[in-house]
Amino acid sequence: MEKRMVLFVDDDEIMLRSLERGLFDEPYDMRFAKSGDEAVEILQREEVHVIVTDMCMPGMGGLELLKIVKETYPRIISIVLSGFAPTADLMSPEHQVEIFKFICKSQKLEENLKPAIRQAINSYNLQSEHEDVLAQLARCSDR
Repeated sequence: MEKRMVLFVDDDEIMLRSLERGLFDEPYDMRFAKSGDEAVEILQREEVHVIVTDMCMPGMGGLELLKIVKETYPRIISIVLSGFAPTADLMSPEHQVEIFKFICKSQKLEENLKPAIRQAINSYNLQSEHEDVLAQLARCSDR
């Protein structure tokens, strides 16, 4: 199985460096973006399987980024890593996006973020296997 790619998006460079150091031994590739626009550029040129984004960023915020991801790259699993608790705005129907996990930045990396990313990758892998089986069944029924 190919190695999976996780994209981290946060306008706080210290946070991104901290994530890079804390996750250096994880079994997936990582990319880091300092803005929603930079994240979109990475998404356009690389295959990303999981995105971990902050919500409050200047310019394109996390919610807008996740809407783009949902529309353009619907298979990507989304995790929010935020300094704030989920708000009613985030959960309102007009802003509804699929979020696999919401993690507060104050939580411990080892206990919360690492397992959440592993679970998101497992979910992505299961989704891919499911799609492969459906495609095989469709080919069999065409014969």
